[in-house]
Amino acid sequence: MANEPELNFEEAMAALEDIVGQLEHGDVPLEQAIDLFQRGMKLSQLCGLKLEQVERKIEMIVEEDGELRKKPFGTADEESGEMNE
Repeated sequence: MANEPELNFEEAMAALEDIVGQLEHGDVPLEQAIDLFQRGMKLSQLCGLKLEQVERKIEMIVEEDGELRKKPFGTADEESGEMNE
């Protein structure tokens, strides 16, 4: 994967699904299965990183005091879970 151009999320997921399908069939030689598994783990990490990047960019629009304001994703849940002392 080091020599490959960086994949976008959809490409990485498609490649990961292909690998999972090959491994599920069970007709892959052991050495190839190990290589596929390693590549699948790298693709899984790449997808996780890309999802984290997107999550940081997402903003929710919420209505506060009659105005629309942007808030970082997750803020509404965090505020509702806070305890006021």
